[in-house]
Amino acid sequence: THNAHTLAASYVAAGNHPFEFQRLHGMGEALYEQIVGPDKLGSACRIYAPVGGHEDLLPYLVRRLLENGANTSFVNRLADDESPVNELVRDPIEEVERRRAEGQLTRPIPRPRDIYLPDRSASSGLALSEPDVRAAIYPAMDEALSEPIVAGPVVQGEARIDETATEFVLCPHDRRERVGSITQTRPEDIKAAIESGAAFVHEWEATPADRRAVLLEQAADIFERDRTRLMAIIIREAGKTLTAAHDEVREAVDFLRYYAAEARRLFAAPVTLKSPTGETNTLHLRGRGLFASICPWNFPLAIFTGQAAAALAAGNTVIAKPAEQTPLTAFLAVELLLEAGIPPAALQLLVGDGSLGQALIRDQRIAGVTFTGSHETASIIARNLSERGGPIVPFIAETGGLNAMIADSSALPEQVVRDCVRSAYDSAGQRCSATRILFLQEEVAGPTIPMLAGAVTALEIGDPMDFATDIGPVIDEISQDQLDAHKLAMQRTGREIVDCPLPEFCRNGSYVTPAAYEIDSIDALEREVFGPVLHVVRYSAGRLDDVIAAINRTRFGLTIGLHSRINSVADYVANTARVGNLYINRDQIGAVVGVQPFGGEGLSGTGPKAGGPNYLMRFATERVRTTDITATGGNLDLLRATVVSDPDTDGT
Repeated sequence: THNAHTLAASYVAAGNHPFEFQRLHGMGEALYEQIVGPDKLGSACRIYAPVGGHEDLLPYLVRRLLENGANTSFVNRLADDESPVNELVRDPIEEVERRRAEGQLTRPIPRPRDIYLPDRSASSGLALSEPDVRAAIYPAMDEALSEPIVAGPVVQGEARIDETATEFVLCPHDRRERVGSITQTRPEDIKAAIESGAAFVHEWEATPADRRAVLLEQAADIFERDRTRLMAIIIREAGKTLTAAHDEVREAVDFLRYYAAEARRLFAAPVTLKSPTGETNTLHLRGRGLFASICPWNFPLAIFTGQAAAALAAGNTVIAKPAEQTPLTAFLAVELLLEAGIPPAALQLLVGDGSLGQALIRDQRIAGVTFTGSHETASIIARNLSERGGPIVPFIAETGGLNAMIADSSALPEQVVRDCVRSAYDSAGQRCSATRILFLQEEVAGPTIPMLAGAVTALEIGDPMDFATDIGPVIDEISQDQLDAHKLAMQRTGREIVDCPLPEFCRNGSYVTPAAYEIDSIDALEREVFGPVLHVVRYSAGRLDDVIAAINRTRFGLTIGLHSRINSVADYVANTARVGNLYINRDQIGAVVGVQPFGGEGLSGTGPKAGGPNYLMRFATERVRTTDITATGGNLDLLRATVVSDPDTDGT
């Protein structure tokens, strides 16, 4: 350190324990002359100096200059002969207490779970990097998986399970392992669910918004109570890693609390509109009716819960259909939501393949559809909705994309590689926001590509329950075959950067090893590649506009990542790229509910953004009430009005 405060605090804290100070060569010499030596404090000091080429040293030196040259830096103030000594040695804790006593500090720094108050609490998390924490949750997860889960449709609160007609649900990491069994939805289940959901619409919509919010908040608490059980099912049914499953439970909890807060904000009371004297006008938000919620397998809890919670918060009843690959997670989520007090007719579960979804949306009693999945499936749903006749219903879709990350010559290669690897390979690349193409400026491609290959090679492939695992399985054999076929095509038409070997113990699962290929253009990709495969494209200096134009030509518009230290470049990309979410100098996955509302445009979705302030509006219908108050005696507010003098007139 070069800060005397830190030096003194370290010296006192160390006591009699051995330690050494370190200082940068050429800095802090005068300070350490007062420390080192038997006649001083007797502490040792190691002198270090950075070694490397110009391109490596320059960013380091710039950071040091910014750090030590700042007006508030101790080093900078120490070198200023005009700085009073008493200012340099002032106790920072005493200074904070003084400012608080004088009222200058009236807002304390909030604790992590309190950052969204007073609207809601943030979801709680686990420090999974701590071995003791993992040791405490593994027994509970083993207990949750000790017996196969038996699940089926949930209609009017009843799980309709036929033990003689169940299908096994197998683990993607090892197809020899069974996680549970499922009874598929029968035609009579569809009929009963639609009838009960439609019949309960008015009663649920008339339930006060605050009461609906309380039920969602109770569900959030129950989700946190059963966190390890939910994590265990997500890991074994969807193949998500321990960390990804943990984060998904947190996201589901955040959705529940966020939409509860939004229900209070938007639905608790009507909006009073400006009106001429003699009448009142108010705008009321009401639920639309019975919603069909069709969900994906890549976020079997978070998106499933988020879509259902939004519809419920807005006063709609819901029939939820999970992806056929992940019915058990959805079944458990519905159980917990019903336990929280959601009425059985307000939320029902139907499980099955795509034909079930088609049967749902063709029914005239379905007043809205929310969907997350492929663009092709969304197009089929939209076409069926338009052809069924009757009222035009809202269709809320989020449909993935050909997401790009761009790195120009000002970017730090280490940061680019770190963020790109996480964005491309987390959850085995099975995120709608995952990086599919990395655009590298020629000037940095040379050192960055070998670094990228090394980082990918270092990823651990294995059992997703193991905390050390970075890459788990893809969802099923169909996805595995499609991705392996794409990799073979890339070996012929592209240039392989890296393709990791598959460990022998993964042979029984649907694993696809992480790989990267260099291609000449984004046009080589005809559709989204939904897995752990990255494509790298080089571009020349001054051709960023061509890169953005190529991305826009795909007509997808979900996410873009940008690594650049030039603000004008960030502004240019923000103004010209037609995407829903732009992430600058960070990874481009893991959108946080209420902080980074998520959703695309073009082929990537209809909007509004999930987890954002406009989302519930799409689930609602607006009604305006106009009343002529002269019929009941006149405008009392006008009679109570006070005449105010106008200084620009005669003062009357």
